Amino acid sequence: MLYALICKDKPNSLQVRLDTRPAHVDFLKGLGDRLKAAGPFLDDSGAMTGSLVIIEAESRDEALAVSQQDPYAHAGLFESVEIKAWNWVIKNPEAK
Repeated sequence: MLYALICKDKPNSLQVRLDTRPAHVDFLKGLGDRLKAAGPFLDDSGAMTGSLVIIEAESRDEALAVSQQDPYAHAGLFESVEIKAWNWVIKNPEAK
């Protein structure tokens, strides 16, 4: 099943995000085929304010465990992380 990790940064935490970004990107690349999509949320000025990560996991608990391993989580970047089961219907390259 696919899960969307909807992560909101703490206020005034852009520097934490920038400092931790290389480790975060390496972590995501390390997920291999389990990672389906990822990218930052942006405010009106284009500054990063959060993350959307779509992963494949056996359960919500597994998706939560993956989210807790993210270097951003270890750095205390996120104000909140919402995990939602997600059905990729339109433009899914893996759909048959």
